[in-house]
Amino acid sequence: MPALRHMRPRWPWSTLALTAAVVVVQADLWLSRSNMPQVFSLQGQLTEQLALNRAAEQRNQRTAAELADLKEGLEMVEEKARRELGMVRADEILVQYTTRSSGGAGAATPATAPPRPASIP
Repeated sequence: MPALRHMRPRWPWSTLALTAAVVVVQADLWLSRSNMPQVFSLQGQLTEQLALNRAAEQRNQRTAAELADLKEGLEMVEEKARRELGMVRADEILVQYTTRSSGGAGAATPATAPPRPASIP
């Protein structure tokens, strides 16, 4: 039987120490607070949040463009109402000068209109 005793494999201490170190590192990697499954989960959440942020950014840009169009549109409407309809704001006084077309001295006479409440803000 002494011959069989020498056939049994012997593990050197360095191999056992390296195996233990690998096990500890792997256990820390998979079981610690910041383990790999949690990292993968957080990466998935980050990807979803980035997609939501892109969609929100596009919505914000569309809203800003619509707001700019509305502001510009109101200015155009106000300008047209002033020019074509003679509309004035509540704090304004409209003064128009007209010329006499028949007889008279041909001098311009001022025609003042009292301030009217504006229909445009």
